[in-house]
Amino acid sequence: MGGIRTVLVANRGEIAVRIIRTCAELGIATVAVYSEADAESAAVRMADRAYRIGPGPAKRSYLHIPAIVEAARATGADAIHPGYGFLSENPDFAEVCEAEGFVFIGAPAAVMADLGDKSTARTLMSAAGLPLLPGSREPLDSAEEANALADEIGYPVIIKAVAGGGGRGMRVVRDSGDFAQAWRDTRANASAVFGDGRLYVERYLDSARHVEVQILADHHGTVLHLGARDCSLQRRHQKLVEESPAPGLSDELLARIGETAVRGAASVGYVGAGTFEFLLDPQGRFYFMEVNCRLQVEHPVTEMVTGIDLVAQQLRIAAGLPLDLPDDIAVPRGVAIECRINAEDPAREFAPAPGTLTECVLPGGPFVRVDTHVESGYTIPPHYDSLLAKVIVWGEDRSAAITRMRRALAETRIDGAGVATTARFLHDVLDHPRFVTAEHDTALIGALTEPVSVGS
Repeated sequence: MGGIRTVLVANRGEIAVRIIRTCAELGIATVAVYSEADAESAAVRMADRAYRIGPGPAKRSYLHIPAIVEAARATGADAIHPGYGFLSENPDFAEVCEAEGFVFIGAPAAVMADLGDKSTARTLMSAAGLPLLPGSREPLDSAEEANALADEIGYPVIIKAVAGGGGRGMRVVRDSGDFAQAWRDTRANASAVFGDGRLYVERYLDSARHVEVQILADHHGTVLHLGARDCSLQRRHQKLVEESPAPGLSDELLARIGETAVRGAASVGYVGAGTFEFLLDPQGRFYFMEVNCRLQVEHPVTEMVTGIDLVAQQLRIAAGLPLDLPDDIAVPRGVAIECRINAEDPAREFAPAPGTLTECVLPGGPFVRVDTHVESGYTIPPHYDSLLAKVIVWGEDRSAAITRMRRALAETRIDGAGVATTARFLHDVLDHPRFVTAEHDTALIGALTEPVSVGS
């Protein structure tokens, strides 16, 4: 496609498998890189070539830029797809790829650097006219300065790491007396996890929906959106269930959120696939939160309601080709829901629950898609995140989609010594009245204090 003949997939797990499949359909050869822990992985088996890049720990393999660049050189790759997580939003990696002559399938490094810095992103989006929650535009220098601002804008507030993302590097504070300790703890965590202890503060919404917009932008000036997703069912600010279109919102409000995201993307010269994330309050006011300069874990729900392969579009954009999509692409067909099946125990505050899978039965049937890399006998490595599979369903309306997802989750059986998953928990959550009536928000899962029957 446009001169791209071989793509190195700089990732692992289900996203590596998903990228390899689209490349195969397009006639593009693939290289899977793998750590010693992933030597027998599905991606290694499926790719045209595989190249070992280091031992199990991510810092010595999937986050080790020299090893990935060497793999690309050795295998003759033209382009590198970072997937999500790991190096997908690392502007240094994007710059190195370009400097070494490889097409980086993602946003431009400079744009990624600006939007990956949450303080800079807020400043840029404010200048573009996007609505923001009250809070600091620049990183705050001291706990005293931050505490004074928090007292001014009113509690609760959330302290966020400038370099944070993926639900990490943030803490909610509800009282001025707790602020100083929360600030110190968040700074220490941000320094340890991101190597960057800078923080900012903004007002926290107790009751809010998490709504995001899928963006595509090419090198020829076209920027468009593919509708909105709702990602409000979360634990510890990390998503568990996503759906498209975002339910319970008027067409007029959805159009305004989409147009706002397009305006923000155009203002910074965005290129590639990306996601603009917003918080929506009960009065229907929405506020810019952040931009993810990569493919999202939940991208399949957008694919299901638009019929658009987002990885194929990423490849097209990276090859320098113009977008060529229908004018009504943002108008969804039906409803899609995704549930993340993680190796976590909801009965123990979602603690990791890895092990070797003695049973792995995943659902099927009409309008059911499963993105996974696991099977019976698979041993979950301790080095990476806990995602085992994504179950995605489509229905002609929301009720049909919920019913189909509950059936699919009931069919799911993943078991092994010490292994627990989120499947049964999510099956029950989808039956919660607030979710069924689209009155759920980001606090719902945390508010479910009644014991939930948990199984595999």
